[in-house]
Amino acid sequence: MRLRKATIAALVMTGVAVALAIAFGGGKDTEHAKASTEASPGEPTVSIVSPRNGEVQQNHAVVVKVDLANFELSPQHFGQEPELGQGHIRFSLKRVPDCVDPQKLRKALDSPLGNDRLKGASMDFPRFSGPNGILAEEIGSAGSYSPATRPEIFYHRLAGGFYRLTVTLAQNNGATTPYHTVTNFQILRGHNKKLKPCPPGKVSSAKAAAQL
Repeated sequence: MRLRKATIAALVMTGVAVALAIAFGGGKDTEHAKASTEASPGEPTVSIVSPRNGEVQQNHAVVVKVDLANFELSPQHFGQEPELGQGHIRFSLKRVPDCVDPQKLRKALDSPLGNDRLKGASMDFPRFSGPNGILAEEIGSAGSYSPATRPEIFYHRLAGGFYRLTVTLAQNNGATTPYHTVTNFQILRGHNKKLKPCPPGKVSSAKAAAQL
């Protein structure tokens, strides 16, 4: 009986994560999935290997891994002049608010191009993204994105909740390119860490999912 209840609970939480992914970016068809069908031969592409979109986990750390095509990571040219087809990666991880303003939620849901998706606190600081966060402080991008010259990054000390990760290919000098992808995942809270009720007028993340 306990196993059955645990299984049902896990399926419910996974459903919530997938539903929230639609509002906070990504969803079953991520931006990369849409873009990849329209990509021209030889055009750079980036896809996230892990974490998978809608993934639910108990671990409060995550190793992000990506696959690149037609794009060369060039650590020796980091911060230098742009060169065609080379550069580095900009990882941007944000925690979705536990309590959401209904108007902002509706604006996010009604945005046809996803321009008004909900945003939260950045995890791109040294205490969360380690060496990449230190490099972010050095170049002035802390709180916005963590640069990387390898196709992976390690985030830790992540509190329970929902997260939205954006991965963008950048030129050597840090300028963004149009090539990016998005994924969403959830970290479960501990049994003794219950979520505080939202203040009047705010919508919880779980209730927000029910509106999708």
